[in-house]
Formats: sequence, structure tokens, C-alpha cells
Amino acid sequence: MTDMQPKWKQLLQLIRATHPPKLIFSIALFLSLLTTVAGLAIPLLASRLIDNFDLNDLNTTVISGIGIAFFVQAVAGGVSVYFLAKVGQHIIASLREQLWRKLLVLPVSYYDAHETGDAVSRMTNDTGVIKNLITEHFTGFITGIISVVGAIIILFYLDWPLTLVMFSIIPLALLFLIPIGKKMANISRNLQKETAGFSAHLTRVISEVRLVKASNAEDREWRKGQSGIKRLYALGLREGVIQALMSPLVSSLIIVVLVLIIGYGGVRVTSGAMTPGELAAFFIYLFQIIMPITQIVVFSTQFQKTVGATEKVLSILSLDGEDFQDGSEVNSLDHSLVIQKVSFGYQPEAPILEDVSFTAKKGEVTAIVGPSGSGKTTMFSLIEQFYSPTSGDIRYGEEPISTYNLKSWRTIIGYVSQESPLYAGTIKDNLTYGLDGDIPIEKIHAAAEMAYADTFIQSLTDGYETEVGERGIKLSGGQRQRIAIARALLRDPEILMLDEATSSLDSQSEIVVQQALKNLMKGRTTLVIAHRLSTIVDADQIIFLDKGKVTGIGTHDELFQQHTLYRDFARQQLKTDV
Repeated sequence: MTDMQPKWKQLLQLIRATHPPKLIFSIALFLSLLTTVAGLAIPLLASRLIDNFDLNDLNTTVISGIGIAFFVQAVAGGVSVYFLAKVGQHIIASLREQLWRKLLVLPVSYYDAHETGDAVSRMTNDTGVIKNLITEHFTGFITGIISVVGAIIILFYLDWPLTLVMFSIIPLALLFLIPIGKKMANISRNLQKETAGFSAHLTRVISEVRLVKASNAEDREWRKGQSGIKRLYALGLREGVIQALMSPLVSSLIIVVLVLIIGYGGVRVTSGAMTPGELAAFFIYLFQIIMPITQIVVFSTQFQKTVGATEKVLSILSLDGEDFQDGSEVNSLDHSLVIQKVSFGYQPEAPILEDVSFTAKKGEVTAIVGPSGSGKTTMFSLIEQFYSPTSGDIRYGEEPISTYNLKSWRTIIGYVSQESPLYAGTIKDNLTYGLDGDIPIEKIHAAAEMAYADTFIQSLTDGYETEVGERGIKLSGGQRQRIAIARALLRDPEILMLDEATSSLDSQSEIVVQQALKNLMKGRTTLVIAHRLSTIVDADQIIFLDKGKVTGIGTHDELFQQHTLYRDFARQQLKTDV
């Protein structure tokens, strides 16, 4: 779906990609056509009834015809609306599934560059706009076109001179309506864009409301929100101005048309060229043209909004996501992790890691230390394959990790970050997150005990079924950290990565967790990021990173003797740990 394609073709291809039920759609269109034909037949039948009206001898055939036409119009119309709504809901459900699947497989780099609210807006607002076009406006557009075309044909059949007089007003109407319609479409697009931006801002602020309050930033966010509201207000007023111009203009045109029909139609009836019943039918058909034209205009405005929404949805669907099945399975686990001349930067002109090389040996603990901003956590992200190195290799044994499929590779990794992310749900849900099948409760308890979490979990009213709240807000930082550690333990990983894993624990908890972690580390490849000297002093090797470069590799004693920066770091930590 290229940018060179017409907008309507992009929308059509997007709809086709959802595989809508064609049979139901065809039946709905047929019933819509039947509804319109029945509606067009009623004025003709009514005109005959008027011209031949006699209380003593009512034309039962015509009355029956009118009744049948009303019945067909009601039943066929109702069923067609339901079927079209069903098709529309199918399209939107399928589209949202595709979007949700894509959002889940997009790389972390996408979310680095886009706000969460932007993705939420695409998933809800933009698909909602497309849904409205299909379920609410498309029916009126199709039946409107059929009704207008049918009514015009019948009008020419009834009295073509009067029909020509009526349509003489159309060129004048288009002279005003076309530029106004274009202006309305432009305002609608801007309004949609501004609404999406405002939605993204709200999502960001509300999700970080504790930071807002802790920073006394309510006034700042109030001003930014107020600015967004004012922009929406201004666009809404401009939309109101257009509608204020459109409404009296359309009303005036309708009155002019009615005056023309009444005046010239009266002359035609007086001369005998038309019957009174035909003139009455003429008026009814006129309204059967005016009402659908309104629906068509509304559809056109909604279509412009939908085109904008389609472009945004396609901008996400066209992105390349992670392929979890591409590559081989990790079959052998008896390997070391080799980092070979790895360089990486989130921006090409600002490298985070430069020419980093070291080996994390099987069954050993490798600690990565260094000042903040030296690239320690970034190295973990590269090992997880959240990003790919700009140069160099990360190998597991002899094989580059990029040759393994992501699902298989990430299965052998246990990662505990310093943020200890939890999601709204129970403690048990968080512990078993991402694991397939029903995990035995005994195994869950064992992992929690090793992470020094079982005691506090059991003390809670609902134990492992306790709701932790959004982002685990109902738990303390140390409790969240221990649950994150237990979650990693439950995965029984081959490669264990601990990013400040004990930073939130008090001294007593840290001693127990450190012992549990030592038991877990046996036979595994373990990488540890830590600032506390007590966490890394017993590591088999320590990698010192400074400004993205490895400036020292060795044991604690070796680096303490030979590496000035590490010695200063260690002495500072000794003061901190005392």
C-alpha cells in the first residue's frame, strides 16, 4: 500500500485485508436496494390514489400495494442495517486484531520514538472512525445514491420540464457548497489530528500522575492541557462557523426549489400537463432526493476523517515487526556468552557502546560496573535482542544470537530490571506472567521463598491472589523487586541478568536474597549490574565500563590494584555499604 495510491484505494485495501463476510455484505446491499425501490414505489402509488380518490369506492389494490411497500421497506431496511452493522463490526474487530498483533511485535525502538497515547489512539480512536463510516454512514451513502438516482429517473418520467426547472438551481448550489465542503474536510482532519495529540497528552499525564504530584507540576500540566483544549475549542468553533453557513444556505436552496415547484407545478396542473397526484408525488420525491443528499454529504465529511485515520493505521501496519519464529531453536545450553567488538547508539551520532568485548563464561558470574550512563543497561538490552548492535557480534558459543528465533532465545533468559515492572493483577498472575500452561502452586511458592517473598505474600489478606494495583502500586519497592526476582526464578533461566536486582531491599532482605541468588546462579551464565560492592565483590570477573568503553576486566582484587577508576568506585561503595 504505497503513498502514491489514491486515498480511497488505501481504505479499500485495508478493508479487504480484514476479509469481510462477502455473502452477508451482498445480502445487505440487495436488501438496501429493495428498501429503496419500495420507498420509491410509495409516492407513485399514492399519486394514483389521490387522482382516483373516491370514499365510496376505494382502490383496494393501490392501498394494498402501498401497505406491502411500507412493510417491505421496514423489514428489508431493518435487516439490511443489521447485516451492514455486522459486516462493519467484523471489519473493525479484524482490524483491531491486526493492529494489536502488530503493536505487540513492534521492536522496543518503536516505543522509544512514539508515545504510548499515540498507539492507544490508533487502536481506539482511528479504528472507531473507520467503524463509524462503515456501520453508520455507508448504509446511508449506498441507499442515498440509489434513492437519488431512482427519484430523478421517476421525476423525469412524471414531468421532465418541471424536473429541469427544479435542477436549474443545482449549479448555483454547487458554486457555494463545494468550497464550503472542502473547508469542512480540512477542518475535520485538523480536528482529528489535534484530538489524537490531546489524547496522547492525557494518557501520558494520567499514567504518571504520581510524578506530576510529587513534582508540583499540576499547574504546568494544567496549562498544557488547557492549551490543547483551547486549540480543540478553536477548531470546533471553525467547524461551527462552516455549519452555520451551510445550514441556512441549504435551507434557502430548498425553499427556492419548493417555490419553483409550487409555482411552475401549479401552472402545469392548471394546463392539464400534470395531475394533482403527480404533483404531490413530485414533492415526495423531492424530499427523497434532499434527505439522501444530506446523508451523502455527511458520508463525504466522514470519509475525509476516515482517510486520515486509514493513513495512520497503515503507518503502523506497514512497519516491520519482530519475527519470533525466524531462526533456529536454542538446542544446546552448554555455552558461554561472547560479546565481540560490539558498538551501538540509539542515535548514529551519539554512540552508547564502543568496541565492547568480553566473555561471560558458562556457570560464572560476570559483573558489569561503571558510572551512570556508561551503557550497562543498554548492553542487557542488546543481549535480550531489544536492539541490534550497529557493529560487532553477540554469540552464544559459536553462533550469533541473531540466528536464533526470538521466542527460543528469550525463553532461556531471566531478566530482573531495576524498575521491577508489575502489571495490574494478582501476585500469582505476575509471578507466572509469560509462562505457558498451569504452573503448580508448589513451584510458585518455592520460587517466592528463594526470592524472600513468600513470607510477606502469605501475610497479605488474600495471599497470592492479592491484587497489586496498577504498576504494583499497592506493594513497596522492595516487595515489587522480590516478586520480579521470584518471576525470574520461576522461569528457571539458563542466562540470568540482574540489573540492580537488590537495589530496593533492606539489609536483612538483601542478605537472604543474595544467598538465594547464589544458589540460582550455580551452573548458569549470570550477568549482574550493581552499584553495591557487596553484590559484585565475589563475581568471577568484573567488567568496568566507562563512557561506553571497556576500561578494565578482572576480579575485584585485580581491578582494585590496577584500575584507578574502579578503586575509587570501590572505596566510595565501601563508605556507602558501611
